[in-house]
Parts: sequence; C-alpha cells; structure tokens
Amino acid sequence: MATALKDLYGSEQSTFDQLVLADDYRPSDGEEFMGIEQRAYFLAKLKAWKEAIVDESRATMAQLQVDSLREPDMADRASSETDWSIELRTRDRQRKLIAKIDAAVRRLFDGEYGYCDVTGDPISLARLEARPIATMTLEAQEKHERIERVSRDD
Repeated sequence: MATALKDLYGSEQSTFDQLVLADDYRPSDGEEFMGIEQRAYFLAKLKAWKEAIVDESRATMAQLQVDSLREPDMADRASSETDWSIELRTRDRQRKLIAKIDAAVRRLFDGEYGYCDVTGDPISLARLEARPIATMTLEAQEKHERIERVSRDD
C-alpha cells in the first residue's frame, strides 16, 4: 500500500497516511491547520470518495454488459438509450472528478493542501469538508466566477 501511494502520488509516505483517527473525529479551528490529524482526515475522506466513484463505475459497466439495448419496442429502446447516455455522461464527469481527487491527494503529500492557489490563505475547514478538492478560498472562487461570467458575457 505504501509503495502504491508513493508511485501513484510521487511522494514519500508521511506519518499522516498511517495515522488511525477516531471514528467521530472532525477537524476543528482549535487545532493546527493542516496538522497531521487534519491531513489524515482529509486523505481518508478523499480516498473513500474515490473508491465510491470507482465502485459506481464498475457497477455501471457491469450493468451495461448485462443489459441489452434490443428492446422490441422503438419507444422502449429510445428510452433505454437515453438513460444509458445520461449514465455514461455522469461517469465521464466522475472520471474527471477522480483526476481532481488525485491532484488533491498529491497536494496533501506536498503540504499544499488546504491553501488557496490564488492567495495562499488557508481554505476554511467548512469549505474543505463540503468540497475536499477545493483549491481556492470561497472569496477567491467567487471572484474567479465573476470574472468568468463577465468574460463569457462579452
């Protein structure tokens, strides 16, 4: 496992990867920001999220192999094709999400996780809890989206 993470994320193992946290542990503002416990917590959260996505993808692929799109009725076939098209688009979005999760794990090992790419300020724990792959503070993200919206309107 340690070698696999090192190979996957290109970093030496850190003690936070081996730390076992209590089931009820939640990061708090009263502790060191991105200290060993918080890093271990977010690593576990990111790994569990990725594992859930991969499991869903496997189930979808298995279902695609089992189901046949050979319904005799044209309306039923069209409905099935539409459902599978939506499902495959969802899986494609999740594939892109996995890349973001992997990037967040790399940032954890590099010591950059939890800090805004734009300002360098710490990202709030509440934001990281809600969106563990966040790379910007809420304020920087809002500013970025306003600029994008203005650029798109031109």
